[in-house]
Amino acid sequence: MSSPINNSILIVDDIPTNIKVLFDILNQAGFRVTVAKNGQSALAKARKSLPNLILLDVMMPGIDGFETCRYLKADAKTKDIPIIFMTARSDTVDKVKGLQLGAVDYITKPIQHEEVLARINVHLELRRIQLRLAQEEKMSSLGQLVAGIAHEINNPVNFIYGNLIHAQNNIIDLLNLIKLYENYTVNPIPEIQKFSQDIELEFIKQDLPNLLSSLMMGTERVEKIVRSLRLFSRLEDAEFQLFNIHEGIDSTIIILSHRLKASATNPEINIIKEYGDIPLVECYAGKLNQVFMNLLANAIDALEESVINKKRDNELTIKIRTAVTDDQKSILVEIADNGVGIPLDVQQTIFEQFYTTKPLGKGTGLGLAIAHEIIVEKHGGSLEVKSTPGEGAQFLITIPIQQV
Repeated sequence: MSSPINNSILIVDDIPTNIKVLFDILNQAGFRVTVAKNGQSALAKARKSLPNLILLDVMMPGIDGFETCRYLKADAKTKDIPIIFMTARSDTVDKVKGLQLGAVDYITKPIQHEEVLARINVHLELRRIQLRLAQEEKMSSLGQLVAGIAHEINNPVNFIYGNLIHAQNNIIDLLNLIKLYENYTVNPIPEIQKFSQDIELEFIKQDLPNLLSSLMMGTERVEKIVRSLRLFSRLEDAEFQLFNIHEGIDSTIIILSHRLKASATNPEINIIKEYGDIPLVECYAGKLNQVFMNLLANAIDALEESVINKKRDNELTIKIRTAVTDDQKSILVEIADNGVGIPLDVQQTIFEQFYTTKPLGKGTGLGLAIAHEIIVEKHGGSLEVKSTPGEGAQFLITIPIQQV
């Protein structure tokens, strides 16, 4: 379960005594608490701060709790925030109404300390699981989409590649035949001479082999991209298998390549690879690709932020280095950017669930938490961050070469 300090709760109540009781309980438990004294204020604060959970009083002047809940659930930004109603009523009709509007639970006044914390923790954990499943489903859907695209591209590319070889052989034969005609036809008729000049036959004879070579290179490039896409899409691997870490990183870079190119708002991001001589690693290949995706996407976000905030004038780079650790038992993967960097206090909590430094609505705070779990819990490795604000960030992954 995530620590309370990374969970924010909005209390909505018009009675100061109730607010104080709840504030003290939640504050002492380590939660970050904000307060709204009416429905209108609650709507504004919920949209601004996007709390992890809302404690909402039913009976309030102006917009009551039910109406406030209706507005919250109708808003795309706040519709997924769990709402627990607070009421002195024990009327089943009111409870049913609240649940029908989208509330997840009820707390009956007077407030009971243990009950409040128990219900809050249960629903925060449910929300964490929900968001986690959504994140994993998103990655799974991406994998399925990529696999589908790769499959659709693969067949025509193989057809083109296979036929290019025959086309090349046929064209070479035709060029040799033309050469024979030229050798044994000293004075071709004027019509042949004119047509040869019109089509620039000499240029065609020199250019055709180069053209075919370019077509072969282009097709091989597409085939390589398709292999990378298929490799990345291995998100459902159920067992450990030997995996080429470099292929996994490269396939992830292919997926993110559109974000690396220069645009109207951002310069090009350069990838610097310093790949060492490393063995195959026994791992969940698809899960590691998910880690590489999260870390590289975060590095790109940091570089884009440095451009927006005009904190970076030099070349934008992401350096990826791999090596075998000194004890020869693990692989080291270093992903470093020269973006805005990460403050020291943020580094202490960056792998905790729900913690995010991204703007509201841009991140769930689960990407790095899931990456940490995949590396540490599923592979027995380590994931660390080192950063100096203003000088970029460096993520260090160690993965055992063999699982025991």
